[in-house]
Amino acid sequence: MKCGPGSQQFNNILITLRSSQPENRSLALPVPDQVFSWKAMRVQLLLLLPLLVLPLLPAFAQTRAISLADNTASTAVAAPQAAASSPTLYHTADEMPAFPGGSEAFQKFLRKELRYPDEALRRGVSGRVFVRFVITDEGRIRDAEVVKGLGSGLDEEALRLVRIMPWWTPGRVGGQPVWMSYTLPIIFRALE
Repeated sequence: MKCGPGSQQFNNILITLRSSQPENRSLALPVPDQVFSWKAMRVQLLLLLPLLVLPLLPAFAQTRAISLADNTASTAVAAPQAAASSPTLYHTADEMPAFPGGSEAFQKFLRKELRYPDEALRRGVSGRVFVRFVITDEGRIRDAEVVKGLGSGLDEEALRLVRIMPWWTPGRVGGQPVWMSYTLPIIFRALE
């Protein structure tokens, strides 16, 4: 008994399926007497492609994580590069970047340079402003941006402080200075 396309049993199944489906359904099964359309097939395959790829994503992510974990030459993790010509940007390193003179010198710098905005004083706004920036392999500060701010002029003051900071001691991977992404909380306390 023949059971493939073109057989009587196959045609009966198709007719039953078509009669049970609404008339306006766009992905209806073709009836053998209809003309086959590569264009319609391509559209249907493109619609199904994401469903076919989704089960593969966890396996790809797991393979990528294992390959990063097996790289024991350094404890650094590189961020994706924005352009092929830009240097690799690290988030962690063997030796993290440091403000010249350490944390005490940084606190002294903040006490000397910080100007509390008038609007923030009037409103009594205080808290932390998180600023992300890049420290080059020479220790220069670049691309400062507020990641989480408070408004009332505090975000602008935090950016101003980061931009006037002296050059930092750069981070190192394998003894070599590298470009680092660094996030710094700057704490503002309003006097009451």
